[in-house]
Amino acid sequence: MKSSYQPVGPTDENIISVSTLNRLARGLLEECFPSVIVEGEISNLAMPASGHWYLTLKDEHAQIRCAMFRNRNRSVRLKPGNGMQVIVRGRLSLYEGRGDYQLILDSLEDAGAGALQRAFDALKKKLAEEGLFDAERKRPVDDSCRHVAVITSPTGAVIRDIISVFRRRYPGMNVTVLPVAVQGEAAVPAIIQAIHAANLHAEKLGFDAILLARGGGSLEDLQAFNDEGVARAIVASTLPVVSAVGHETDVSIADFVADLRAPTPSAAAELLSPDQAEWMAGLAFQAERIGKLLQQTLQRKQQQLAWTRKRLVHPGRRLQDQAQQLDRLEQQLQRALRVRLQSHSQRVSSLRQRLQHPGHKIRQQSAHLKQVQARLQRAMKQQLQTHQQSLGALARQLDSISPLQTIQRGYSVTKNTSSAVITSVSQVQTGEEINTVVTDGVIRSIVSSASRGGQYE
Repeated sequence: MKSSYQPVGPTDENIISVSTLNRLARGLLEECFPSVIVEGEISNLAMPASGHWYLTLKDEHAQIRCAMFRNRNRSVRLKPGNGMQVIVRGRLSLYEGRGDYQLILDSLEDAGAGALQRAFDALKKKLAEEGLFDAERKRPVDDSCRHVAVITSPTGAVIRDIISVFRRRYPGMNVTVLPVAVQGEAAVPAIIQAIHAANLHAEKLGFDAILLARGGGSLEDLQAFNDEGVARAIVASTLPVVSAVGHETDVSIADFVADLRAPTPSAAAELLSPDQAEWMAGLAFQAERIGKLLQQTLQRKQQQLAWTRKRLVHPGRRLQDQAQQLDRLEQQLQRALRVRLQSHSQRVSSLRQRLQHPGHKIRQQSAHLKQVQARLQRAMKQQLQTHQQSLGALARQLDSISPLQTIQRGYSVTKNTSSAVITSVSQVQTGEEINTVVTDGVIRSIVSSASRGGQYE
């Protein structure tokens, strides 16, 4: 990268001041090195009342002055000291007043802790990209557990706190401790093996969940719970896993992959156990409610019993009532029979009065029959006379149009041998026999000739 200042020959116009030189050098450094990460050992540490930190960062061969201003060092969790190996991030600059080349720091962390943090961040990113932190993958965990497998150190305050909470909240909770080392080289394989064992014997022992617990500590102390193998064992567990590693401010990879994260082991025990005080209060409420229901039911049954007693009648009295009812029905039956008998008697008398002797009936019918026969004869005679008169009139009408009358006046009817009337000469042939009907008989003739247009003579 080129600077804006170009040295030239020693002329009056090109001569600059020390301040200008330092300012140009500062601009060049800050432009070329806006952000660098450097590892080294702290020495000459100074923390004046202004709140700024001044130190020298060195290695075996060189050193550089550093400054970390108050607005930056407030966020540093590490308390620095001489001889401490650290990793810093900052920008190169130059203090113009003295011409000192220095590094202005933005962050400072322990070199060992920094490596662990970078490994932690890398693993966290990897597992997050695989979806192992997704809420959809995790199983719900509530206070319905009755047997918990606790994976932790068998000694120390953690297991005592967990058992104490369980005894206080729910004495009936079954707790099985799977002892493991929670720190050091043996911790990771022990924790993985304990998770596998809990799942292997879950059905036989009746485990409902796994509680993975440990007290607080530094990032290095919690390293076993930031191991990828432990994280994948938690994910592969068929039992839900509750992570309670460190204090509330401590965060581990186990916390991210677990089904539920508790801020402390004691808090985890409270999340997994029902509160017996709440249960007792609930039982008392239910007992009171049942008592009220029983009392209401008893009162209702007593009222029903009193009402039934009022309606209940002694059998003797009921028999008396039935006997009276029977007598009343018997009297009603007798009255009905008497009325029915009287009605029938009156009807029989009426029928007897209307009944006549058969001989008298026959004589009446015979006289009636004679009257009918006489009327029938008169009607037949009258109808015969009417028909005779009508027939005579018809005969006269028929006789007036009869061909016989015509014949009697001198006319005749000629027929062939088939009795067909001959009305034209075309109907006969020479030599054919014909019959001529006259008034008193038939004249048979043989046709000698037939011609048209002849005149009667």
